[in-house]
Amino acid sequence: MIPFIADLRARAAKLNTKIALPEGHDVRTIRAAAEMVNTGLCRPVVLGKRGEVEAAAQEAGVPLATFATLDPSDSPNVQAYAQMWFQRRKHKGLTYEQAREDVLDPLLWGDLMVLAGDADGCVAGADTSSADVVRTAIQALGVAEGSALVSSLFLMVLPDGRPLTYADCGVVPQPDAAQLAGIGVDAARNHRFLTGQEPRVAFLSFSTKGSADHPDVDKVREAVSIARGLAPDIAMDGEFQFDAAFVPSVAQRKAPDSSIQGDANVFVFPDLDAGNIAYKITQRLGGAEAFGPILQGVAKAANDLSRGADADDIVNVAAITALQAQSNQ
Repeated sequence: MIPFIADLRARAAKLNTKIALPEGHDVRTIRAAAEMVNTGLCRPVVLGKRGEVEAAAQEAGVPLATFATLDPSDSPNVQAYAQMWFQRRKHKGLTYEQAREDVLDPLLWGDLMVLAGDADGCVAGADTSSADVVRTAIQALGVAEGSALVSSLFLMVLPDGRPLTYADCGVVPQPDAAQLAGIGVDAARNHRFLTGQEPRVAFLSFSTKGSADHPDVDKVREAVSIARGLAPDIAMDGEFQFDAAFVPSVAQRKAPDSSIQGDANVFVFPDLDAGNIAYKITQRLGGAEAFGPILQGVAKAANDLSRGADADDIVNVAAITALQAQSNQ
């Protein structure tokens, strides 16, 4: 195991958190939950229809008694959770009767467990679209105080063990300058918290420090200016082409006066196209481990998974979720 990931897991194991896993019908979730128990990472609660969870556990070869399970339709908390959900959404026209039906969805139930304090965090997305995971988290848990919006990051661990943060790769398709600045500041703070490193933030573009003139470049420049005002303690600069942000010799030629001299560890992409493509190239061609999308800007700990995730990926995101839950407290 990569030392950085081993350290994340060890940090999480000290916290004794309870993590809701709403995709109990999926064999990967079952195997991940068993690993969480066996390593002492956290106390997983596997959610889903009882018959589907039993079938997945049998397929995985994991005794069902290995971890806690919960079928929302059998829970004595249905009425309380329905009332909680109704109060959050009645301004949108939700009736109590509809709320009572809604909360039987394991994904929503997992987030409401976090809202109620019955779990510390929720991890889903192996078999659920990011749109559903993110929308449910925002509606159930809300936006964190001090954050302008909900976005995401990927923690990329290179083959040599170096951790990098990429944002946003999973949520906001076309951020404006203010949103891009918020994404960068949140990503920098999360990088510091998760890695222990001081963030050095590069706002990326197809231009480096004025080499091109275009409205898309102007947006990135404006985002840098706004971000510096929001977080003057964080080293950040742009606009950069990726090589000028990552390769010192290129930085010396293209941006000799910049505070970022090819040593960025947080990369802010101008839109979702660029971020999503870049993380997959880094993972599939560069051999990096990719963890996420890690949601940032949600009021409580809830995270998404790539639908290509394996059981180890789920365990690792659960570790990050446990650490976020501690930070929120």
